[in-house]
Amino acid sequence: MRLSPRFPSGSRPHRVPTALAVAALVLTPLPASAAAERPGAHCAHRTQLRVPGAEHQQASCLGELTTAGTVGTGHTDPADWAGLTAKDLTVPSGVPGIQIDGYFPDTSTTNTNHGWGHDSQFVIRLPDRWNGGLVVAGTPGNREQYANDRAIADAVLSRGYAYAATDKGNTGVAFHRDGKTPGDAVAEWNHRLTQLTRAARATVAQRYHRPPSRTLVTGMSNGGYLVRWQLENHPELYDGGVDWEGTLWRPDGPTLLDFLPQALRHYPVYAAGGAGARQAQEALHAAGFPAGSEFLWPYHHQVYWDLTQRVYREELDPGFDGATEAGTPYCTTGTPACDADYDYTARPEEVMRAVAKIALTGRIGKPLITLHGTLDVLLPISQDSDVYARMVRDTGRGGLHRYYRVEGGTHTDALVDLFPDRLRPLAPCYRTAFTALERWLGTGVRPPASRTVALPAGADTTASADDCSLDGR
Repeated sequence: MRLSPRFPSGSRPHRVPTALAVAALVLTPLPASAAAERPGAHCAHRTQLRVPGAEHQQASCLGELTTAGTVGTGHTDPADWAGLTAKDLTVPSGVPGIQIDGYFPDTSTTNTNHGWGHDSQFVIRLPDRWNGGLVVAGTPGNREQYANDRAIADAVLSRGYAYAATDKGNTGVAFHRDGKTPGDAVAEWNHRLTQLTRAARATVAQRYHRPPSRTLVTGMSNGGYLVRWQLENHPELYDGGVDWEGTLWRPDGPTLLDFLPQALRHYPVYAAGGAGARQAQEALHAAGFPAGSEFLWPYHHQVYWDLTQRVYREELDPGFDGATEAGTPYCTTGTPACDADYDYTARPEEVMRAVAKIALTGRIGKPLITLHGTLDVLLPISQDSDVYARMVRDTGRGGLHRYYRVEGGTHTDALVDLFPDRLRPLAPCYRTAFTALERWLGTGVRPPASRTVALPAGADTTASADDCSLDGR
Protein backbone atom coordinates (compact mmCIF):
# COMPACT_ATOMS: atom_id res chain seq x y z
CA MET A 1 0.00 0.00 0.00
CA ARG A 2 1.51 3.30 -1.04
CA LEU A 3 1.58 6.15 1.44
CA SER A 4 0.40 9.44 -0.01
CA PRO A 5 3.37 11.82 -0.26
CA ARG A 6 1.46 14.69 1.34
CA PHE A 7 -0.09 13.06 4.36
CA PRO A 8 1.77 12.32 7.59
CA SER A 9 1.38 9.29 9.83
CA GLY A 10 -2.21 8.98 10.71
CA SER A 11 -3.00 11.09 7.65
CA ARG A 12 -5.27 10.05 4.86
CA PRO A 13 -6.01 11.07 1.31
CA HIS A 14 -9.53 12.41 1.81
CA ARG A 15 -12.07 14.91 0.66
CA VAL A 16 -10.45 17.25 3.21
CA PRO A 17 -6.70 16.52 3.59
CA THR A 18 -5.87 15.27 7.05
CA ALA A 19 -2.72 15.09 9.16
CA LEU A 20 -1.22 12.88 11.84
CA ALA A 21 -1.22 -2.40 11.34
CA VAL A 22 -2.24 -5.00 12.32
CA ALA A 23 -2.35 -8.42 10.61
CA ALA A 24 -5.36 -10.54 11.43
CA LEU A 25 -5.09 -10.92 15.19
CA VAL A 26 -5.23 -14.44 16.50
CA LEU A 27 -6.76 -13.52 19.85
CA THR A 28 -7.54 -15.84 22.69
CA PRO A 29 -11.34 -15.89 22.98
CA LEU A 30 -12.83 -14.82 26.26
CA PRO A 31 -14.39 -17.56 28.38
CA ALA A 32 -17.82 -16.08 27.80
CA SER A 33 -20.58 -18.11 26.17
CA ALA A 34 -20.75 -17.34 22.49
CA ALA A 35 -23.68 -19.20 21.02
CA ALA A 36 -24.21 -18.29 17.41
CA GLU A 37 -27.60 -17.03 16.35
CA ARG A 38 -29.36 -18.37 13.30
CA PRO A 39 -28.49 -16.58 10.04
CA GLY A 40 -30.20 -13.23 9.80
CA ALA A 41 -31.33 -13.24 13.44
CA HIS A 42 -29.36 -10.06 14.15
CA CYS A 43 -31.71 -8.10 11.91
CA ALA A 44 -34.49 -8.47 14.43
CA HIS A 45 -32.55 -6.41 16.95
CA ARG A 46 -31.53 -3.60 14.62
CA THR A 47 -34.45 -1.21 15.10
CA GLN A 48 -34.57 -1.71 18.87
CA LEU A 49 -31.07 -0.43 19.62
CA ARG A 50 -30.51 3.14 20.81
CA VAL A 51 -27.04 4.58 21.41
CA PRO A 52 -27.31 6.70 24.58
CA GLY A 53 -26.60 10.36 23.91
CA ALA A 54 -26.51 10.06 20.12
CA GLU A 55 -28.09 12.92 18.21
CA HIS A 56 -28.45 10.74 15.13
CA GLN A 57 -27.91 7.08 14.34
CA GLN A 58 -28.59 4.57 11.59
CA ALA A 59 -28.39 0.83 12.11
CA SER A 60 -27.64 -1.61 9.32
CA CYS A 61 -28.03 -5.37 9.16
CA LEU A 62 -24.85 -6.63 7.46
CA GLY A 63 -23.81 -10.03 6.27
CA GLU A 64 -20.16 -9.03 6.84
CA LEU A 65 -18.82 -6.56 9.43
CA THR A 66 -15.16 -6.79 8.41
CA THR A 67 -13.68 -4.84 5.52
CA ALA A 68 -14.15 -7.96 3.38
CA GLY A 69 -17.76 -6.78 3.17
CA THR A 70 -17.95 -3.19 4.38
CA VAL A 71 -15.79 -1.83 1.56
CA GLY A 72 -18.36 -3.03 -0.95
CA THR A 73 -21.40 -1.93 1.04
CA GLY A 74 -20.03 1.52 1.88
CA HIS A 75 -19.91 0.87 5.63
CA THR A 76 -16.24 1.86 5.86
CA ASP A 77 -13.99 4.36 4.09
CA PRO A 78 -10.73 2.88 2.74
CA ALA A 79 -9.24 6.38 2.52
CA ASP A 80 -9.49 6.57 6.31
CA TRP A 81 -7.13 3.65 6.87
CA ALA A 82 -4.87 4.15 3.83
CA GLY A 83 -1.17 4.02 4.65
CA LEU A 84 -1.44 2.44 8.09
CA THR A 85 -0.95 -1.24 7.33
CA ALA A 86 1.18 -3.46 5.13
CA LYS A 87 -0.25 -4.25 1.70
CA ASP A 88 -0.51 -7.98 2.37
CA LEU A 89 -2.46 -7.66 5.60
CA THR A 90 -4.93 -10.52 5.86
CA VAL A 91 -8.62 -9.62 5.79
CA PRO A 92 -10.77 -12.04 7.82
CA SER A 93 -14.40 -12.67 6.92
CA GLY A 94 -17.50 -14.49 8.08
CA VAL A 95 -18.73 -11.97 10.65
CA PRO A 96 -22.43 -11.04 10.23
CA GLY A 97 -23.97 -8.56 12.60
CA ILE A 98 -25.25 -5.03 13.14
CA GLN A 99 -23.37 -1.82 12.39
CA ILE A 100 -24.54 1.45 13.93
CA ASP A 101 -23.24 4.70 12.48
CA GLY A 102 -24.11 8.01 14.04
CA TYR A 103 -22.94 11.13 15.82
CA PHE A 104 -23.13 12.80 19.19
CA PRO A 105 -24.09 16.48 19.56
CA ASP A 106 -21.24 18.74 18.43
CA THR A 107 -20.72 22.15 16.84
CA SER A 108 -17.87 21.40 14.42
CA THR A 109 -18.35 20.01 10.92
CA THR A 110 -15.07 18.69 9.50
CA ASN A 111 -16.22 15.06 9.10
CA THR A 112 -18.20 14.67 5.88
CA ASN A 113 -18.77 10.91 6.02
CA HIS A 114 -22.32 9.91 5.05
CA GLY A 115 -22.88 13.47 3.83
CA TRP A 116 -23.57 14.52 7.41
CA GLY A 117 -21.03 17.34 7.75
CA HIS A 118 -20.95 16.68 11.47
CA ASP A 119 -18.16 15.77 13.89
CA SER A 120 -18.25 13.33 16.81
CA GLN A 121 -19.23 10.56 14.42
CA PHE A 122 -18.92 7.00 15.69
CA VAL A 123 -19.26 3.42 14.53
CA ILE A 124 -20.36 0.49 16.69
CA ARG A 125 -20.25 -3.07 15.37
CA LEU A 126 -22.10 -5.92 17.08
CA PRO A 127 -21.32 -9.43 15.77
CA ASP A 128 -23.91 -12.19 15.89
CA ARG A 129 -21.41 -14.47 17.58
CA TRP A 130 -20.22 -12.49 20.61
CA ASN A 131 -17.44 -13.52 22.95
CA GLY A 132 -18.61 -11.24 25.76
CA GLY A 133 -16.04 -8.50 25.22
CA LEU A 134 -15.89 -4.97 23.84
CA VAL A 135 -12.92 -3.28 22.17
CA VAL A 136 -12.93 0.52 22.00
CA ALA A 137 -10.33 2.01 19.66
CA GLY A 138 -8.86 5.48 19.63
CA THR A 139 -8.20 6.63 16.08
CA PRO A 140 -4.68 7.63 15.02
CA GLY A 141 -3.72 11.11 13.91
CA ASN A 142 -6.59 13.33 12.87
CA ARG A 143 -8.44 10.57 11.07
CA GLU A 144 -12.05 9.57 11.30
CA GLN A 145 -13.97 6.69 12.83
CA TYR A 146 -13.00 4.03 10.27
CA ALA A 147 -9.23 4.52 10.63
CA ASN A 148 -8.68 1.28 12.57
CA ASP A 149 -10.94 -0.92 10.46
CA ARG A 150 -8.06 -2.80 8.84
CA ALA A 151 -5.60 -2.53 11.71
CA ILE A 152 -7.84 -3.52 14.62
CA ALA A 153 -11.56 -3.91 13.89
CA ASP A 154 -11.32 -6.71 11.32
CA ALA A 155 -9.34 -8.93 13.64
CA VAL A 156 -11.21 -8.37 16.89
CA LEU A 157 -14.58 -8.74 15.18
CA SER A 158 -13.48 -12.04 13.69
CA ARG A 159 -12.76 -13.26 17.23
CA GLY A 160 -16.17 -12.24 18.54
CA TYR A 161 -15.57 -8.85 20.12
CA ALA A 162 -18.00 -5.98 19.78
CA TYR A 163 -16.14 -2.93 18.48
CA ALA A 164 -16.53 0.85 18.72
CA ALA A 165 -14.57 3.85 17.44
CA THR A 166 -15.01 7.61 17.16
CA ASP A 167 -13.55 10.44 15.07
CA LYS A 168 -12.61 12.15 18.36
CA GLY A 169 -14.71 15.26 17.71
CA ASN A 170 -12.60 17.06 15.08
CA THR A 171 -10.60 15.95 12.04
CA GLY A 172 -8.16 17.10 9.38
CA VAL A 173 -5.24 19.51 9.30
CA ALA A 174 -7.49 22.32 10.51
CA PHE A 175 -8.59 20.43 13.63
CA HIS A 176 -6.91 23.13 15.73
CA ARG A 177 -9.64 25.59 14.75
CA ASP A 178 -12.06 23.69 16.96
CA GLY A 179 -12.38 24.77 20.59
CA LYS A 180 -12.16 28.17 22.21
CA THR A 181 -8.65 28.12 23.64
CA PRO A 182 -5.37 26.35 22.85
CA GLY A 183 -5.45 22.67 23.76
CA ASP A 184 -9.26 22.39 23.61
CA ALA A 185 -9.35 20.42 20.36
CA VAL A 186 -7.05 17.66 21.62
CA ALA A 187 -8.77 17.66 25.02
CA GLU A 188 -12.01 16.92 23.18
CA TRP A 189 -10.47 13.70 21.85
CA ASN A 190 -10.29 12.36 25.37
CA HIS A 191 -13.86 13.40 26.18
CA ARG A 192 -15.22 11.82 23.01
CA LEU A 193 -13.57 8.45 23.65
CA THR A 194 -14.93 8.43 27.20
CA GLN A 195 -18.38 9.32 25.86
CA LEU A 196 -18.25 6.57 23.26
CA THR A 197 -17.06 3.94 25.74
CA ARG A 198 -20.00 4.59 28.04
CA ALA A 199 -22.46 4.61 25.15
CA ALA A 200 -21.00 1.48 23.55
CA ARG A 201 -21.13 -0.46 26.82
CA ALA A 202 -24.81 0.42 27.17
CA THR A 203 -25.52 -0.48 23.54
CA VAL A 204 -23.79 -3.84 23.95
CA ALA A 205 -25.98 -4.51 26.99
CA GLN A 206 -29.09 -3.73 24.93
CA ARG A 207 -28.04 -6.05 22.13
CA TYR A 208 -26.90 -9.04 24.17
CA HIS A 209 -28.99 -8.49 27.32
CA ARG A 210 -25.97 -8.21 29.56
CA PRO A 211 -23.05 -5.79 29.83
CA PRO A 212 -19.64 -6.69 28.43
CA SER A 213 -17.61 -8.91 30.73
CA ARG A 214 -14.44 -7.17 29.52
CA THR A 215 -13.79 -3.77 27.97
CA LEU A 216 -10.41 -3.16 26.35
CA VAL A 217 -9.08 0.10 24.94
CA THR A 218 -6.45 0.19 22.23
CA GLY A 219 -4.98 2.37 19.50
CA MET A 220 -1.85 3.53 17.69
CA SER A 221 -0.09 6.90 17.64
CA ASN A 222 -2.64 9.49 18.84
CA GLY A 223 -4.88 6.52 19.49
CA GLY A 224 -2.20 5.14 21.79
CA TYR A 225 -2.14 8.49 23.61
CA LEU A 226 -5.88 8.11 24.15
CA VAL A 227 -5.33 4.65 25.64
CA ARG A 228 -2.84 6.07 28.13
CA TRP A 229 -5.09 9.00 29.05
CA GLN A 230 -8.17 6.82 29.52
CA LEU A 231 -6.39 4.36 31.81
CA GLU A 232 -5.02 7.27 33.84
CA ASN A 233 -8.28 9.20 34.11
CA HIS A 234 -11.12 6.67 33.68
CA PRO A 235 -9.78 3.25 34.72
CA GLU A 236 -13.27 2.35 35.98
CA LEU A 237 -14.45 2.03 32.36
CA TYR A 238 -11.82 -0.48 31.22
CA ASP A 239 -10.17 -3.73 32.19
CA GLY A 240 -6.93 -2.93 30.37
CA GLY A 241 -5.39 -1.62 27.19
CA VAL A 242 -2.72 -1.93 24.50
CA ASP A 243 -0.89 1.27 23.56
CA TRP A 244 0.86 1.18 20.20
CA GLU A 245 3.44 4.02 20.14
CA GLY A 246 1.18 6.59 21.81
CA THR A 247 1.99 10.29 21.50
CA LEU A 248 3.50 11.79 24.67
CA TRP A 249 2.30 15.13 26.01
CA ARG A 250 3.70 16.70 29.19
CA PRO A 251 4.26 20.38 30.03
CA ASP A 252 7.99 20.04 30.69
CA GLY A 253 8.58 17.82 27.65
CA PRO A 254 9.75 16.02 25.74
CA THR A 255 7.00 16.35 23.14
CA LEU A 256 6.96 16.59 19.37
CA LEU A 257 7.21 20.38 19.82
CA ASP A 258 10.75 19.73 21.08
CA PHE A 259 12.20 17.24 18.60
CA LEU A 260 10.39 17.96 15.31
CA PRO A 261 11.78 21.53 15.05
CA GLN A 262 15.22 19.98 15.49
CA ALA A 263 14.53 17.68 12.55
CA LEU A 264 13.37 20.59 10.40
CA ARG A 265 16.41 22.64 11.35
CA HIS A 266 19.16 20.10 10.88
CA TYR A 267 17.97 17.70 8.19
CA PRO A 268 18.42 20.10 5.21
CA VAL A 269 22.05 20.63 6.27
CA TYR A 270 22.57 16.88 6.60
CA ALA A 271 20.95 16.21 3.21
CA ALA A 272 23.07 18.85 1.49
CA GLY A 273 26.27 17.06 2.46
CA GLY A 274 29.46 18.97 2.78
CA ALA A 275 31.29 20.19 5.86
CA GLY A 276 28.24 20.59 8.07
CA ALA A 277 26.59 17.25 7.32
CA ARG A 278 28.30 15.26 10.07
CA GLN A 279 27.48 17.85 12.71
CA ALA A 280 23.85 17.99 11.54
CA GLN A 281 23.61 14.20 11.71
CA GLU A 282 24.91 14.24 15.27
CA ALA A 283 22.39 16.95 16.16
CA LEU A 284 19.56 14.77 14.82
CA HIS A 285 20.81 11.83 16.87
CA ALA A 286 20.97 14.06 19.94
CA ALA A 287 17.38 15.17 19.32
CA GLY A 288 16.27 11.53 19.53
CA PHE A 289 16.34 10.29 15.94
CA PRO A 290 18.21 7.00 16.30
CA ALA A 291 21.43 6.08 14.58
CA GLY A 292 20.61 3.66 11.79
CA SER A 293 17.34 5.40 10.93
CA GLU A 294 18.94 7.75 8.39
CA PHE A 295 17.36 5.90 5.45
CA LEU A 296 13.94 7.01 6.77
CA TRP A 297 14.79 10.68 7.15
CA PRO A 298 14.22 11.84 3.54
CA TYR A 299 10.73 10.35 3.48
CA HIS A 300 9.79 11.81 6.83
CA HIS A 301 11.14 15.22 5.88
CA GLN A 302 9.03 15.18 2.74
CA VAL A 303 5.87 13.73 4.26
CA TYR A 304 5.66 13.90 8.03
CA TRP A 305 7.80 16.28 10.01
CA ASP A 306 6.79 19.75 8.83
CA LEU A 307 3.02 19.31 8.64
CA THR A 308 2.87 17.37 11.92
CA GLN A 309 4.85 20.06 13.76
CA ARG A 310 2.78 22.86 12.27
CA VAL A 311 -0.71 21.56 13.05
CA TYR A 312 0.08 20.68 16.67
CA ARG A 313 1.97 23.91 17.23
CA GLU A 314 -1.07 25.76 15.81
CA GLU A 315 -3.24 23.89 18.32
CA LEU A 316 -1.06 24.53 21.37
CA ASP A 317 0.79 27.73 20.47
CA PRO A 318 -1.18 29.63 17.81
CA GLY A 319 0.50 32.90 18.76
CA PHE A 320 3.85 31.78 17.36
CA ASP A 321 2.79 32.02 13.73
CA GLY A 322 -0.94 32.24 13.15
CA ALA A 323 -0.45 32.68 9.42
CA THR A 324 0.79 29.14 8.88
CA GLU A 325 -1.58 26.93 6.89
CA ALA A 326 -1.32 23.36 5.69
CA GLY A 327 0.61 23.28 2.45
CA THR A 328 2.78 26.31 3.21
CA PRO A 329 6.26 25.49 1.91
CA TYR A 330 8.90 24.66 4.48
CA CYS A 331 10.76 27.84 5.33
CA THR A 332 14.48 28.20 5.78
CA THR A 333 16.42 28.37 9.00
CA GLY A 334 16.73 31.93 10.24
CA THR A 335 13.27 33.04 9.16
CA PRO A 336 11.59 34.41 12.32
CA ALA A 337 8.21 32.75 11.73
CA CYS A 338 9.48 29.30 10.90
CA ASP A 339 8.84 26.06 12.76
CA ALA A 340 12.46 25.07 12.27
CA ASP A 341 13.27 27.88 14.70
CA TYR A 342 10.54 27.00 17.17
CA ASP A 343 11.82 26.76 20.75
CA TYR A 344 9.21 25.37 23.12
CA THR A 345 11.25 26.19 26.23
CA ALA A 346 11.31 29.86 25.28
CA ARG A 347 7.59 30.20 24.70
CA PRO A 348 5.19 32.00 27.10
CA GLU A 349 3.75 30.22 30.13
CA GLU A 350 0.33 29.92 28.52
CA VAL A 351 1.77 27.45 26.02
CA MET A 352 2.72 25.06 28.81
CA ARG A 353 -0.73 25.57 30.32
CA ALA A 354 -2.26 24.46 27.00
CA VAL A 355 -0.11 21.33 27.02
CA ALA A 356 -1.09 20.71 30.64
CA LYS A 357 -4.73 20.33 29.52
CA ILE A 358 -3.83 17.17 27.64
CA ALA A 359 -0.83 15.99 29.66
CA LEU A 360 -0.14 12.45 30.75
CA THR A 361 1.01 11.56 34.26
CA GLY A 362 1.83 7.85 34.16
CA ARG A 363 -0.74 7.13 36.89
CA ILE A 364 -2.49 4.28 35.09
CA GLY A 365 -5.21 2.43 36.98
CA LYS A 366 -5.51 -0.75 34.92
CA PRO A 367 -3.05 -3.07 33.14
CA LEU A 368 -1.39 -1.52 30.11
CA ILE A 369 0.93 -2.97 27.48
CA THR A 370 2.97 -0.49 25.41
CA LEU A 371 4.94 -1.32 22.29
CA HIS A 372 7.05 1.00 20.18
CA GLY A 373 9.48 0.51 17.29
CA THR A 374 13.12 1.42 17.79
CA LEU A 375 13.24 3.02 14.30
CA ASP A 376 10.26 5.29 14.78
CA VAL A 377 11.34 8.67 13.41
CA LEU A 378 8.04 10.49 13.77
CA LEU A 379 7.78 9.86 17.53
CA PRO A 380 11.33 8.74 18.40
CA ILE A 381 11.25 6.06 21.06
CA SER A 382 13.78 7.73 23.37
CA GLN A 383 11.63 10.87 23.47
CA ASP A 384 8.30 9.08 23.85
CA SER A 385 7.61 5.60 25.17
CA ASP A 386 10.96 5.30 26.98
CA VAL A 387 9.93 8.43 28.88
CA TYR A 388 6.37 7.26 29.48
CA ALA A 389 7.57 3.93 30.88
CA ARG A 390 9.71 5.85 33.40
CA MET A 391 6.71 8.01 34.28
CA VAL A 392 4.64 4.92 35.05
CA ARG A 393 7.39 3.48 37.24
CA ASP A 394 7.91 6.79 39.03
CA THR A 395 4.25 6.88 40.06
CA GLY A 396 4.51 3.41 41.55
CA ARG A 397 2.35 1.80 38.85
CA GLY A 398 5.07 -0.27 37.22
CA GLY A 399 3.34 -3.51 38.21
CA LEU A 400 0.47 -2.58 35.90
CA HIS A 401 2.71 -1.92 32.90
CA ARG A 402 4.66 -3.92 30.36
CA TYR A 403 6.77 -2.14 27.75
CA TYR A 404 8.23 -3.75 24.64
CA ARG A 405 10.74 -1.92 22.44
CA VAL A 406 10.50 -3.63 19.04
CA GLU A 407 13.80 -3.70 17.19
CA GLY A 408 13.43 -2.60 13.57
CA GLY A 409 9.86 -1.29 13.93
CA THR A 410 8.83 2.14 12.67
CA HIS A 411 5.75 4.32 13.03
CA THR A 412 3.52 2.70 10.40
CA ASP A 413 3.73 -0.80 8.99
CA ALA A 414 3.07 0.48 5.45
CA LEU A 415 6.68 1.65 5.36
CA VAL A 416 7.72 -2.00 5.60
CA ASP A 417 6.47 -2.32 2.02
CA LEU A 418 8.94 0.38 0.97
CA PHE A 419 11.87 -0.98 2.99
CA PRO A 420 11.20 -4.70 3.43
CA ASP A 421 14.86 -5.51 4.04
CA ARG A 422 15.29 -2.90 6.79
CA LEU A 423 12.04 -2.67 8.74
CA ARG A 424 10.06 -5.10 10.81
CA PRO A 425 6.25 -4.87 10.98
CA LEU A 426 4.84 -4.16 14.41
CA ALA A 427 1.58 -5.96 13.65
CA PRO A 428 2.74 -9.40 14.88
CA CYS A 429 4.02 -7.83 18.11
CA TYR A 430 0.72 -6.05 18.59
CA ARG A 431 -1.10 -9.34 18.07
CA THR A 432 1.08 -11.03 20.66
CA ALA A 433 0.67 -8.14 23.09
CA PHE A 434 -3.13 -8.21 22.79
CA THR A 435 -3.15 -11.94 23.48
CA ALA A 436 -0.82 -11.41 26.44
CA LEU A 437 -3.21 -8.81 27.85
CA GLU A 438 -6.13 -11.23 27.53
CA ARG A 439 -4.18 -13.88 29.40
CA TRP A 440 -3.11 -11.37 32.05
CA LEU A 441 -6.72 -10.36 32.69
CA GLY A 442 -8.27 -13.79 32.27
CA THR A 443 -5.87 -16.07 34.14
CA GLY A 444 -3.56 -13.74 36.01
CA VAL A 445 -0.54 -14.93 34.04
CA ARG A 446 1.62 -11.85 33.73
CA PRO A 447 3.22 -11.03 30.37
CA PRO A 448 6.98 -11.37 29.99
CA ALA A 449 9.07 -8.67 31.64
CA SER A 450 9.50 -5.41 29.75
CA ARG A 451 12.36 -5.69 27.27
CA THR A 452 13.67 -4.90 23.82
CA VAL A 453 12.22 -7.45 21.41
CA ALA A 454 15.17 -8.35 19.22
CA LEU A 455 14.98 -9.80 15.76
CA PRO A 456 15.26 -13.59 15.83
CA ALA A 457 18.86 -14.75 15.72
CA GLY A 458 20.06 -15.22 12.16
CA ALA A 459 16.88 -13.75 10.67
CA ASP A 460 16.38 -10.61 8.65
CA THR A 461 13.38 -8.32 9.08
CA THR A 462 11.24 -10.12 6.53
CA ALA A 463 11.74 -13.44 8.30
CA SER A 464 9.89 -12.08 11.35
CA ALA A 465 6.95 -10.69 9.38
CA ASP A 466 4.51 -13.20 10.89
CA ASP A 467 6.11 -13.86 14.22
CA CYS A 468 6.88 -11.89 17.36
CA SER A 469 7.70 -13.43 20.69
CA LEU A 470 7.72 -11.06 23.65
CA ASP A 471 9.63 -13.42 25.95
CA GLY A 472 12.97 -13.21 24.16
CA ARG A 473 12.86 -16.74 22.72
